[in-house]
Amino acid sequence: MELHVTNENLCVGHIQLNSVSSSSLFLVGDANTIQLSSAFDTPPESLIIGPFVPLAPKG
Repeated sequence: MELHVTNENLCVGHIQLNSVSSSSLFLVGDANTIQLSSAFDTPPESLIIGPFVPLAPKG
């Protein structure tokens, strides 16, 4: 497979965003590198890591 890309000028006149999700990326144009990261803003005492409650069997 051979792919040939010719980059031309990009002109964006107007963008309107009504909402974004908690993990989103809005990109117009090219990017050489995109580095994503995340952080918890929840206090450590509210994070529960422990035994899982089994789901009730269907039937």
